[in-house]
Amino acid sequence: MDDHMILDLFFARQESAIAETRRKYGQRLHRAAMNILHSPEDAEECVSDTLFKAWETIPPSRPVYFGAYLAKITRNFSINRWEAKGAAKRGGGEVDLLLDELEACIAAPGSPEEAYEAAQVTEAINAFLGTVNQTARVAFVLRYFHGESIFAISQRFRASESKVKSILFRTRKKLGVYLEKEGIQL
Repeated sequence: MDDHMILDLFFARQESAIAETRRKYGQRLHRAAMNILHSPEDAEECVSDTLFKAWETIPPSRPVYFGAYLAKITRNFSINRWEAKGAAKRGGGEVDLLLDELEACIAAPGSPEEAYEAAQVTEAINAFLGTVNQTARVAFVLRYFHGESIFAISQRFRASESKVKSILFRTRKKLGVYLEKEGIQL
């Protein structure tokens, strides 16, 4: 079933929308949550929370990229759960490492003004990703959005881990330059 048909089920308030969404995206969402939480039970709970959130928000929203919409919800639930449980207990510091790698480019929002600035940064990052080659874009999204390990990305690209680290390093550097050109203070 394609995304358009699944979204039509949501708009018709058919409970089968949840089952179809889980069938199509469940494994991908579970893997994304596992990359952050390293706990099958917590990952499954985040996927369930994601499906419930989708049920609550569709309608009125109709996401253009349904898979990305679900992935973002799952990622947010996973990070929130990880923060609540404590980094020492979950993930062996992998999420800390991800956040440290991006810290030079992105400040965490605290106030409403900072949240607005963070939204502008997000928009700028999306625009930036449209300017880099596909390999750099995919590696960046896998690492910093889906929380994939360097090893997993290297396996996906059939490249060495040092090559992947180099791609990510250069992409982060280019991102910093891009953000500065856009007038975004770091």
